[in-house]
Amino acid sequence: MNARMTSDATPRLEDFPYRILDNVRFADLDPNHHVNNAIYATYFETGRVTLMKDHSSGLMPPGLGWIMVRLDIHCRAELRWPGAIEMGLGVTKFGRTSVTFDQVVFSEGQCVASAQAVTVLIDEATRKPTPLTSEIVRNFQRWLRRGVNVVQPVL
Repeated sequence: MNARMTSDATPRLEDFPYRILDNVRFADLDPNHHVNNAIYATYFETGRVTLMKDHSSGLMPPGLGWIMVRLDIHCRAELRWPGAIEMGLGVTKFGRTSVTFDQVVFSEGQCVASAQAVTVLIDEATRKPTPLTSEIVRNFQRWLRRGVNVVQPVL
């Protein structure tokens, strides 16, 4: 069984092997003058897409793509503008056609949001789910979340 991040466990940035920096934009704010909850989905997308679309990562073979099927977000603290953020990502589970990520957004050393995202590998021509390849699973190994017992798929 895969260990899951519980909603009340405080994530540590060092447990997330993939990291990317960004800035809070003025446009991210809502009338309460903090980052709107919907913006966190964009922050998490930026982290995932930046990793997955990087051709050197080997996570997108020709003819295959990834689609989002689930995103659970836990808003943990207010985030305000101006400011910088550091986003972290780590793989926590492999399915037959899916990969699950834990993701975080940190600001000034504090976790302001965390999420669990599930993506499914699809054939771009048929738009149908397709099994993970051994090459893709191998290429994900350096992005496994630390502190989580990630069960490897049976290929």
